[in-house]
Amino acid sequence: MAETAKHIFFAGHVQGVGFRFTAQSVAKRYELTGFVRNNHDGKVEMLVQGQREDIEDCLHDLQETFAINDFESDDIAPDPSYIDFRIKF
Repeated sequence: MAETAKHIFFAGHVQGVGFRFTAQSVAKRYELTGFVRNNHDGKVEMLVQGQREDIEDCLHDLQETFAINDFESDDIAPDPSYIDFRIKF
């Protein structure tokens, strides 16, 4: 199966609640690569890549766990330079 990638911005109560650490844990469980980081506008940015079904399952798990009011998601080309999933500070 071909890899896909998404660039996502989450809004809602997503900062100061362990979102990034949980996102990293969930992404690793699904063997996804990319990063997650807080932005100055109160949103959390995430770039995630892997199998489409695994990405969808990861996003579902995060929505079930946190009060995500909204998120914007764009499909992007996978970047082979990401070999793991990290929290960026």
